[in-house]
Amino acid sequence: MTDILVVDDEKDIRELIADILRDEGHNARLAWDSSTAMSEINGEPPDLIILDIWLKDSKLDGIDILKTVKRDNPDIPVVIISGHGNIEIAVAAVKQGAYDFIEKPFNIDQLLVVVSRALEASRLRRENQNLRRQDTASSEMVGESTALRGLISQLDKVTKTNGRIMLSGPAGSGKEVAARYIHAHSDRSKFPFISVNSATIEPDRMEEVLFGRESPEKGVEPGLFEQAHRGVIFFDEVADMPLGTQSKILRVLVDQSFSRVGSSDVVRVDVRVVSASNRDLKAEIEAGRFREELFHRLNVVPIQVPALDLRREDIPLLARHFISKLNAEQGLPARRISKDAEVMLQTMNWPGNVRQLRNVIERALILGSDPEEILSADIEADTGSDPADTASLLSAGFASLPLREARERFERDYLMTQINRFGGNISKTASFVGMERSALHRKLKSLNVVTTARTGVRVAELDTSGDEG
Repeated sequence: MTDILVVDDEKDIRELIADILRDEGHNARLAWDSSTAMSEINGEPPDLIILDIWLKDSKLDGIDILKTVKRDNPDIPVVIISGHGNIEIAVAAVKQGAYDFIEKPFNIDQLLVVVSRALEASRLRRENQNLRRQDTASSEMVGESTALRGLISQLDKVTKTNGRIMLSGPAGSGKEVAARYIHAHSDRSKFPFISVNSATIEPDRMEEVLFGRESPEKGVEPGLFEQAHRGVIFFDEVADMPLGTQSKILRVLVDQSFSRVGSSDVVRVDVRVVSASNRDLKAEIEAGRFREELFHRLNVVPIQVPALDLRREDIPLLARHFISKLNAEQGLPARRISKDAEVMLQTMNWPGNVRQLRNVIERALILGSDPEEILSADIEADTGSDPADTASLLSAGFASLPLREARERFERDYLMTQINRFGGNISKTASFVGMERSALHRKLKSLNVVTTARTGVRVAELDTSGDEG
């Protein structure tokens, strides 16, 4: 049942409107001045407000109540009514965010049409916001690696808090997905997730973009902070934010309030801030490119997002996830991945991380030669390598070595690649290469290969501890 608040100082008018609404199946609440109106709104926000402009013996008139509602509850549609209506008041009300304006004495059918349209517009706006939040980017963390499980464990600890999070990690590693995971699993999940590309905010337009503006011509234009009210605002690559912008953001983080450009009214927001950077922010501070105080405000809970090289176990799962997603979104063929292609994906270098993997899979689906499978040749074509050229390069690299040294180097490189492919898991590596686990350990020791922990993940490295300087 739709909940509608009727605010009018004339008892007969507000009760008449309430009776009409109840006859149409709505729930109607009544208020006669700004105090009772704000008490009702703050107690339980209604789905719609019908608001008289002139309220006798009231602290605030209808326009002031409208401003407050659009500031604190911008999603509630407001229909203005007045017996003293004229075009100037109508224009002023609409500019302040009213859905429509009706003059007294009003036609009942006209009132019901406006109410119906306002509720429908509000419903569609909410649905569009929900769809936009779902479709813009996924919050699903795909993978089973130790590195990913460690990341999810950290994220789960912070989802129900309001602490500010700083996500660090290389470009393309999935920092925005992690931010969306925090939002999706928090108490703010029903409210907006607003992503801000820090590098694109021009210093001279920053205040308008983030805080909005108010003008006689266009009325109220909410900024990104206002749009994110009760939700999450995500500052991507925050190190790219101009210094002038940084100082203004700092002020908002301290006060949780601001004024729109062109207005002196204070807008208060309840927003959780999540930031991300692929740079060393402490180095940026020393270089004078980032404000130290802002860093400490944003870096309350630092979380590292691992590079794809540290979660090679997840590459087949991620590849299949992207195939399914690209099939659903773009209609690309849902091809299988051949075993050779899967191995190639797990052993490649990924400077562009998860983003690069998605691009590789998309191009393989578009340009692939086999209608059923993604082949290793499709991956080679994507990376620009030629099998014949690769073979020549390898033979040239080993040509100057004696057989024993060449064999030892090959075994070392091969086993290190397989260990890293399986996330440092010796048992899985031994099973794949066809060796007993104890025999593999002996072989690794003879080759001076050790596994060490790096950001919570075990990786294979050459042991140089015994080298002489």
